Amino acid sequence: MLNTTNIRRSILVASALVAVLTIATRAEAPAIFAITGARIVTAAGPAIEAGTVVIRNGVIEAVGATVTAPNDAWIIDGKGLSVYPGLIDMGSAAGLDQTMPAQPQNPRTREEVERWKRQMILRPQVNAAALVRPDAPDLKRLAGAGITTILAVPPGSIVRGTSALINVAVADDDPQYGDIADERRGRYVVRTPIALHVAFRDRAAGDAYPDSLYGAIAFVRQAFLDAGHYQLAMQRWNGTKGAADRPVYDQALAALQPALERKVPVAFDAAESVDIRRALAMAREFKLDPIITGALEADQVLADLKAQKARVLYSLNYPVRSRLLAPDADEPVRVLRQRANAPRVPGVLEKEVVPFAFQSGGLRDPRDFVRNAAKAVKAGLSPDAAVRAMTINAATIAGAGDRLGSIEKGKAANLIVTSGDLFDEKMTIKHVFVDGKPVVVEAAPAAPAGGRGRGGQRR
Repeated sequence: MLNTTNIRRSILVASALVAVLTIATRAEAPAIFAITGARIVTAAGPAIEAGTVVIRNGVIEAVGATVTAPNDAWIIDGKGLSVYPGLIDMGSAAGLDQTMPAQPQNPRTREEVERWKRQMILRPQVNAAALVRPDAPDLKRLAGAGITTILAVPPGSIVRGTSALINVAVADDDPQYGDIADERRGRYVVRTPIALHVAFRDRAAGDAYPDSLYGAIAFVRQAFLDAGHYQLAMQRWNGTKGAADRPVYDQALAALQPALERKVPVAFDAAESVDIRRALAMAREFKLDPIITGALEADQVLADLKAQKARVLYSLNYPVRSRLLAPDADEPVRVLRQRANAPRVPGVLEKEVVPFAFQSGGLRDPRDFVRNAAKAVKAGLSPDAAVRAMTINAATIAGAGDRLGSIEKGKAANLIVTSGDLFDEKMTIKHVFVDGKPVVVEAAPAAPAGGRGRGGQRR
């Protein structure tokens, strides 16, 4: 007969050996790095002209001019190089599943069409964190432009859903020994939800209401009114026995409650001054916590922004002349003024102490994120403020300023190492770290023909 005791003992020994070998193999991959002798732009204070950054297990362990690299660290000679916090793009759809509800082909009733339309334009329950496509090529390529984190905004029209702060890359999976693997997309998520996103001027699918700007504004306002009524109905139902009709559960109206309670900010996509004022008026009516995205004419509504303590996510997708225009075709003066003024607005926001960060706003070439920020510097924005807008300001607006956005002890090691100043035309990205892990820097894709990407100025 077989000796079952010896068999069990052999299995346990073999399992232990496998575990030891696995741990040893994983230990070979360096988890400790030291970037030495580099100029360190901390975004939390003055730059350190020659210092060392130590990364251990994904976190910044030490930073300073007198820090010594640990003996067990993987050394990166930073002489002649600069270290910056990883850049944060506060408005991107990269790496997200863009699938939308399919339009009914042979609807039997009008209600079917209307319900489909509602799914397209009222989506507060949609969270970008659930739409992340793990290892999406367009996410990882952002690292080549120095972008390590994005505010992922879900697709859709009018009420799009809630955004999530996600990293552009994660480490390889650890060996899995359990029966159920963890969800890989969850490794990308830094914080969620960040904000509810609303866009009045987004064209809604189909021909039914709302099919105009004023219709969209009325629709959003009605949605918040309905959500407030839904809240009261639920409170009445939960507090009364048998004396109230049970409210019909509505996931969209339920998902609007955090915005009405100011637990989640509402990010209004508004470029022109009149749209910014409309958004702020709605925020004031419903006591919302407003963020203005795009904000092309934010310099014209400074008092309104300050009055409501609104933050700005300024689009670096500057307006350009349409390629459809004939070379000698005239353009309205306002359009010309917007185009000339776009790089100057961030400098005005800095001077007026309006909290702001940058978003790509649909730029097709990720490298233009830094290039266009450099144009703002040339137009009057201080270099330090430009760096903060792409790092610590962005993290703070996203509610993650205690976790990333600056080079400080204890923060996540999202870093980029450059040859040359960040805003120098000849700057190149040498190294990128996301959560303390080195990322292979891939060339950012060149912009295809056709000019600006989604999120560009509407005419």
